[in-house]
Amino acid sequence: QVQLAESGGGLVQAGDSLKLSCAADTMTFSSYTLAWFRQAPGKQRAFVAAISWDSGKSSYADSVKGRFTISRVNAENAVLLQMNSLNPEDTAVYYCAVRFPGHELPSSSSDYTYWGQGTQVTVSS
Repeated sequence: QVQLAESGGGLVQAGDSLKLSCAADTMTFSSYTLAWFRQAPGKQRAFVAAISWDSGKSSYADSVKGRFTISRVNAENAVLLQMNSLNPEDTAVYYCAVRFPGHELPSSSSDYTYWGQGTQVTVSS
Protein backbone atom coordinates (compact mmCIF):
# COMPACT_ATOMS: atom_id res chain seq x y z
CA GLN A 1 0.00 0.00 0.00
CA VAL A 2 1.31 3.43 -0.97
CA GLN A 3 -0.11 6.60 0.54
CA LEU A 4 0.06 9.71 -1.63
CA ALA A 5 -0.70 13.27 -0.62
CA GLU A 6 -1.00 16.14 -3.07
CA SER A 7 -0.58 19.81 -2.19
CA GLY A 8 -0.17 23.16 -3.88
CA GLY A 9 -3.55 23.64 -5.48
CA GLY A 10 -5.44 26.89 -5.30
CA LEU A 11 -7.18 29.72 -7.12
CA VAL A 12 -5.15 31.63 -9.68
CA GLN A 13 -5.77 33.90 -12.64
CA ALA A 14 -5.28 33.03 -16.27
CA GLY A 15 -1.62 33.31 -17.21
CA ASP A 16 -0.38 32.55 -13.70
CA SER A 17 1.81 29.66 -12.60
CA LEU A 18 1.33 27.04 -9.91
CA LYS A 19 3.43 24.16 -8.65
CA LEU A 20 1.84 20.99 -7.34
CA SER A 21 3.61 18.51 -5.09
CA CYS A 22 2.87 14.92 -4.24
CA ALA A 23 4.56 13.10 -1.39
CA ALA A 24 4.63 9.33 -1.05
CA ASP A 25 5.21 7.24 2.03
CA THR A 26 6.89 4.29 0.36
CA MET A 27 10.44 3.04 0.78
CA THR A 28 10.52 1.93 -2.89
CA PHE A 29 9.52 5.30 -4.37
CA SER A 30 12.39 5.29 -6.84
CA SER A 31 11.05 2.11 -8.46
CA TYR A 32 7.74 3.61 -9.59
CA THR A 33 6.47 5.49 -12.58
CA LEU A 34 4.75 8.63 -11.33
CA ALA A 35 1.99 10.51 -13.06
CA TRP A 36 -0.45 13.38 -12.76
CA PHE A 37 -4.06 13.15 -13.90
CA ARG A 38 -6.86 15.67 -13.65
CA GLN A 39 -10.62 15.58 -13.55
CA ALA A 40 -12.76 18.55 -14.47
CA PRO A 41 -16.42 18.75 -13.41
CA GLY A 42 -18.56 16.46 -15.52
CA LYS A 43 -15.57 14.94 -17.30
CA GLN A 44 -13.56 11.76 -17.01
CA ARG A 45 -10.18 11.68 -15.37
CA ALA A 46 -7.56 12.65 -17.94
CA PHE A 47 -3.84 12.06 -18.24
CA VAL A 48 -1.61 15.09 -17.72
CA ALA A 49 1.99 13.88 -17.44
CA ALA A 50 4.14 10.95 -16.36
CA ILE A 51 7.81 10.41 -15.50
CA SER A 52 9.87 7.24 -15.33
CA TRP A 53 11.63 5.93 -12.25
CA ASP A 54 14.96 7.53 -13.15
CA SER A 55 13.56 10.71 -14.74
CA GLY A 56 14.98 9.48 -18.03
CA LYS A 57 11.61 9.60 -19.78
CA SER A 58 8.59 11.84 -19.49
CA SER A 59 5.32 12.12 -21.32
CA TYR A 60 2.71 14.88 -21.57
CA ALA A 61 -0.81 15.33 -22.80
CA ASP A 62 -0.95 17.51 -25.89
CA SER A 63 -3.05 20.06 -24.03
CA VAL A 64 -0.28 20.80 -21.52
CA LYS A 65 2.86 20.18 -23.58
CA GLY A 66 5.17 23.18 -23.40
CA ARG A 67 3.36 24.64 -20.38
CA PHE A 68 3.64 21.92 -17.70
CA THR A 69 6.76 20.18 -16.44
CA ILE A 70 6.82 17.02 -14.36
CA SER A 71 9.82 16.22 -12.19
CA ARG A 72 10.66 13.99 -9.26
CA VAL A 73 12.95 14.12 -6.28
CA ASN A 74 13.52 10.52 -5.25
CA ALA A 75 15.48 11.49 -2.17
CA GLU A 76 12.36 13.27 -0.90
CA ASN A 77 9.79 10.79 -2.24
CA ALA A 78 8.18 13.64 -4.14
CA VAL A 79 6.85 14.30 -7.61
CA LEU A 80 6.23 17.84 -8.78
CA LEU A 81 4.13 19.45 -11.50
CA GLN A 82 5.13 22.95 -12.54
CA MET A 83 2.21 24.55 -14.37
CA ASN A 84 2.77 27.74 -16.35
CA SER A 85 0.49 29.86 -18.53
CA LEU A 86 -2.57 28.45 -16.86
CA ASN A 87 -5.95 28.95 -18.51
CA PRO A 88 -9.52 28.26 -17.34
CA GLU A 89 -9.52 24.93 -19.19
CA ASP A 90 -6.89 23.73 -16.70
CA THR A 91 -9.41 23.98 -13.86
CA ALA A 92 -9.76 20.52 -12.32
CA VAL A 93 -8.91 18.33 -9.39
CA TYR A 94 -5.34 17.11 -9.91
CA TYR A 95 -4.32 13.63 -8.76
CA CYS A 96 -0.93 11.98 -8.53
CA ALA A 97 -0.63 8.27 -9.18
CA VAL A 98 2.01 5.55 -9.15
CA ARG A 99 2.58 2.29 -10.99
CA PHE A 100 5.20 -0.41 -11.00
CA PRO A 101 7.39 -1.09 -12.93
CA GLY A 102 8.82 2.33 -13.34
CA HIS A 103 10.00 2.43 -16.93
CA GLU A 104 6.65 2.53 -18.74
CA LEU A 105 4.61 5.73 -19.10
CA PRO A 106 1.01 4.75 -19.78
CA SER A 107 -1.65 7.42 -20.14
CA SER A 108 -4.58 5.30 -19.02
CA SER A 109 -5.70 5.71 -15.43
CA SER A 110 -6.38 1.98 -15.23
CA ASP A 111 -2.64 1.31 -15.50
CA TYR A 112 -1.92 3.05 -12.21
CA THR A 113 -2.27 1.33 -8.88
CA TYR A 114 -2.20 3.96 -6.17
CA TRP A 115 -3.79 7.39 -6.10
CA GLY A 116 -3.80 10.46 -3.94
CA GLN A 117 -6.91 12.29 -2.78
CA GLY A 118 -6.46 15.15 -5.21
CA THR A 119 -5.92 18.90 -4.99
CA GLN A 120 -8.18 21.52 -6.56
CA VAL A 121 -6.80 23.93 -9.14
CA THR A 122 -9.09 26.73 -10.23
CA VAL A 123 -8.08 29.20 -12.95
CA SER A 124 -10.19 32.30 -13.34
CA SER A 125 -10.39 34.25 -16.59
